[in-house]
Amino acid sequence: MVNGYLPASLQQALEIRAKEKVIPYGGGTDLMLAADEKAVYLFLNKILEIKTITIDESYIRIGAACTFTQILESPLIPSILKAAIQVIAAPGIRNVGTGGGNICNASPKADSALIFFVTQAKLRLGSSKGERIIPIREFYLGRNKTVLAGDELLLEILMPQDGLNNYYYQKVGVRNALAIARVSFAALLDVQEGRIKHCSTAFGAISDVIICREDIDAMLIDKTLAEASALKAKYLTSYDKAINPIRGRVSAEYRKKVCLNLLGDFLASNGI
Repeated sequence: MVNGYLPASLQQALEIRAKEKVIPYGGGTDLMLAADEKAVYLFLNKILEIKTITIDESYIRIGAACTFTQILESPLIPSILKAAIQVIAAPGIRNVGTGGGNICNASPKADSALIFFVTQAKLRLGSSKGERIIPIREFYLGRNKTVLAGDELLLEILMPQDGLNNYYYQKVGVRNALAIARVSFAALLDVQEGRIKHCSTAFGAISDVIICREDIDAMLIDKTLAEASALKAKYLTSYDKAINPIRGRVSAEYRKKVCLNLLGDFLASNGI
């Protein structure tokens, strides 16, 4: 028998979260695999405040309880995020699983989290005492560990609107569907008036957290494509030193080789 609360409003959910030791439950596609009879769950699927997708001047605002299917079908969602969601499990799971749950699991293999990392999204966290907004890259402390406080809930994902059109995304698994990533990679490159204005890369499933190195990507900022090409060897060497995959179902050497091959292909596809 599953024990829990089914709040009808966000305020009610935050009040329960503040007073009780509960496990937030969105779609439950991961939690149901390891259900604990002694656990008390806070079911969030009836809270409309965190089930909407809207847009403002700066961000695409995705409610944490929005399902992957809802995100995939929204005209507000950019292609880079849809590309990742299309390879998440199967339609039945996407109908239930949520973006917020994918983030809060704190898995470096999380498909949608990789996109939120590379786009430098922010997270709106809330409790009965107030709210805070933090970069998603500061949310993770390690595998299955986050900065989410015991009285907080993830309310919304704030995804920047600009610079998302020229993207690169690849997920490497043992099959085309229902596969957990062995290596995943996403990148953005924004070229304006012949110069690189933005470069962002993210590597998933190779370490305890998704790997982003803004310091290395900054090497290409404000460079022409010709100048970036001249720096390509140095750029790749820097990532060769920075990427130190852990061994999983495949060797660390394999993972590193795939990472560097994908990074090189991303550059080549952009004329670098």
